[in-house]
Amino acid sequence: MRCVFRGFLKGRLRRILQNMWGIAMRRLLNTLYIFTEDAYLTLNGENVVAKREGVEIGRIPLHTLEGIHSFSYAGASPALMGACATRGISLSFYDRKGRFLADVGGSVRGNVLLRRAQYEMSADEARSVLIARNFIVGKLCNSKWVLERACRDHSLRVDSEALKRSSRRLSESVVCAKQCDSIDSLRGIEGDAAAAYFSVFDELILRDKDFFSFKGRARRPPTDAVNSMLSFFYSILARDCASALEGVGLDSYIGFLHCDRPGRRSLALDCMEELRPVFVDRFVLTAINNRIVGPGDFRCRETGEVILCDAGRRALLEFWQAKKRDVIVHPFLKEKVPRGLVPLLQARLLTKCLRGDLDGYPPFLWK
Repeated sequence: MRCVFRGFLKGRLRRILQNMWGIAMRRLLNTLYIFTEDAYLTLNGENVVAKREGVEIGRIPLHTLEGIHSFSYAGASPALMGACATRGISLSFYDRKGRFLADVGGSVRGNVLLRRAQYEMSADEARSVLIARNFIVGKLCNSKWVLERACRDHSLRVDSEALKRSSRRLSESVVCAKQCDSIDSLRGIEGDAAAAYFSVFDELILRDKDFFSFKGRARRPPTDAVNSMLSFFYSILARDCASALEGVGLDSYIGFLHCDRPGRRSLALDCMEELRPVFVDRFVLTAINNRIVGPGDFRCRETGEVILCDAGRRALLEFWQAKKRDVIVHPFLKEKVPRGLVPLLQARLLTKCLRGDLDGYPPFLWK
């Protein structure tokens, strides 16, 4: 009887993984970024067309795109918005500083039973904490990896002892998070761990230290170049996570860790927690240390806010798109997938957890 039951479990897990691998084989499409400040986006047949003062300056077939990010004040036509909503192409608008303004959403995908399970679990703290703590465990483990990677690769250029102390504090936080049974306590653990992590983040910056100095997280507004890049790409990652969640039928506004708040996609913020260190923090450090950006790519405003110039934003987004095409081995699926599909795969794993196909949510633990 035990052998039969074990065989049933293996078969069930195999079917789950096969389903997940089918999602992983989805083609990774392109993201279109519009930087021309007065470009107006319209629909022409099956193409998105950018116009400036009525003159066409470029066009791209819609079927090649998974997202459009516009930094233009001119906006887009209702016809294009409708086409993007129908085809599941995310269309997002940002101001010139890179702050997210609004996006276009189509009809809700998935079935009501999945979203009902999400709502019921979100309303039950005893159940929602089981998922929320895995988001945080993933974030802490990946933050720890970032510090340990720096110690391994640049031991002669960084304060290894300081990084190791912070790494040990993160290890202690992981243990506490795994045992935590309260959302408020979990937020406290995450906050203390984040303080330890960012207290040594400046050690990971190896070039132009006078300009790219980091004293701590400064969000609104970012008062240095590092915070400016972190905030900008956290926003981009949040949009990717929101699109992935909505694509599998979940409600990106109803989360388990972040409080519900009008206009805030709490579940997208939940899901991006585990991806922040390896997808954004490492990306920003690499961009600085490999000279993708320099001091000339930033502008300081009279208010003390530091923002990216168009040339710097363009260089970083090109680098971001290239990184999304990198092929990695997913730590849970053990299969090669494009890096850009990870938010979708994690969203699909979350749906499996909510439906009861998985005993718990497996966080993205990078090594």
